[in-house]
Amino acid sequence: MKKNHYRFEGRLKKEFPSQILVDITEVCNLACIHCPHPDFKVSQHYSAQYIDKDLNEKLVDEVRQHGKGLTQYIRYASNGEPLVHPHAFDMLDYAVQNSGTLVTLTTNGTILNEKRIRKLIKSGLHMIDVSIDAYEEETYKVIRKGGDLKVTRKNVLRLLEIIQEEKSKTKVIVSFVKQDENQDEVDIFYNYWKKKGVSDVLIREQHSCSGAKEEIKFYKNSKNIDRRPCVYPWERIVLNARGDLSFCPSDWVHGSYITKYKDHTIKEVWNGDFYKKLREAHLKNDFENFNFCGQCPDWQTTYWPSQENKAYADLIARNFMDE
Repeated sequence: MKKNHYRFEGRLKKEFPSQILVDITEVCNLACIHCPHPDFKVSQHYSAQYIDKDLNEKLVDEVRQHGKGLTQYIRYASNGEPLVHPHAFDMLDYAVQNSGTLVTLTTNGTILNEKRIRKLIKSGLHMIDVSIDAYEEETYKVIRKGGDLKVTRKNVLRLLEIIQEEKSKTKVIVSFVKQDENQDEVDIFYNYWKKKGVSDVLIREQHSCSGAKEEIKFYKNSKNIDRRPCVYPWERIVLNARGDLSFCPSDWVHGSYITKYKDHTIKEVWNGDFYKKLREAHLKNDFENFNFCGQCPDWQTTYWPSQENKAYADLIARNFMDE
């Protein structure tokens, strides 16, 4: 792609983010080997935070006011497991009922019991994305430490059954991060879950989580390298569990901090000087004032609208294009 192709077009909206991610807690019940959380949990950056319900309501109300026709979806994920938040269901309910856009949840599925499943379905949640990463039980045990594939699989199969019983429109996708431990299970994982009736199976390439996983970090920035801009500054904004607005969804060291959300709005931040300077830095490949971006190799795993069917936004589009 040529440099002048990196701009607001297609799903990327100048007026307001097309994607909003809400990281509702830093707490997690697993210790996955491809995730920075085990190291994050013992670092200075961890504080076991849970997002405040009032901030969630502020965000949803702002999406309803300023994001209509612009914001594709609000994605509830986390630097932890969203469903451990004591008010997760209330926040999801509020978002579905009031945002005016699609609302999705990313979960590891381990605590997705019958009671929780029925709460999610009753809310009208548009999509549930379950991260599984293995077909064999032993592989799952190695990758998703602390989890049991028999439990997770049973939970997801029951979720699919209840959706059928209730004639719910909620879509279920399962995801799989390719890595050394599971690379021989990609096809069998894909075929198994497609036969079970999920709406989509997402096979992901492993990345370094913005440099947090040093053993996967295979690129060092240089002005001499023809590095293309990361799409995130044109695409999304993140509200994290501390109540901060940030620009990167895989930031484990608070290196993409912008401001406290209670003091500002997404609309003013998105159109403000900070984002303008961030976008310019990416276009010029000059990260003197944005060191977090400069050290990150994962721009290679972000996709612009012209790179069809590779981005998470494309998965959303193909599953909801007729609705």
